[in-house]
Amino acid sequence: MNEQVWWYLARAAGVMTLVLLVAALVLGVLLATRAMKPHDRPAWLLAMHRWLSSLVVVGTAIHVLALVADDFVHFGPIEVLVPMASTWRPVAVTFGVVAMWILVVVHVSSLLMKRLPKRLWRRLHSLSAVLVWCAVVHGALAGTDAGSPVYQAVAWLLVSTAVAAGLIRALIGRSATRGRAGRTAVTDPVASA
Repeated sequence: MNEQVWWYLARAAGVMTLVLLVAALVLGVLLATRAMKPHDRPAWLLAMHRWLSSLVVVGTAIHVLALVADDFVHFGPIEVLVPMASTWRPVAVTFGVVAMWILVVVHVSSLLMKRLPKRLWRRLHSLSAVLVWCAVVHGALAGTDAGSPVYQAVAWLLVSTAVAAGLIRALIGRSATRGRAGRTAVTDPVASA
């Protein structure tokens, strides 16, 4: 077996997880804002958002476990769980560790959405934008592919997409949410997004 297989797996999982993360963010924004109404399908958007978010959790786990399994740079449990614990590019790795913990908070709060106060859930879920930026900075600073033109093109596309989603959420989302608030039942999952 190639001695670098774990490093390749960690890199591939990291890049693919970032792509899935931005896709989940975009679907979440489209669901929350209903920016494509009347052409969107909220149930489908919600199902896809949840599925992609679950894939992000799996991808993150593969990324972290592959880094721990690789022996080129030592990453043990402390280095992957504690910010600033890594001696290898500590700031870059810290962005990844922080992104992972934000992912845990967002995902667990989503699983507990019906048990949490709506306002608290929304605030916790809004950390998704911070999660995306932490992951992007982590990839740019820690990723060994960051100098590759292909990676840079993908990264710019993902950043542009995330910025566009943020603008949609900021500009359209507020008015759509306010206008919908009086007409939508509290139990509607679309209104909760």
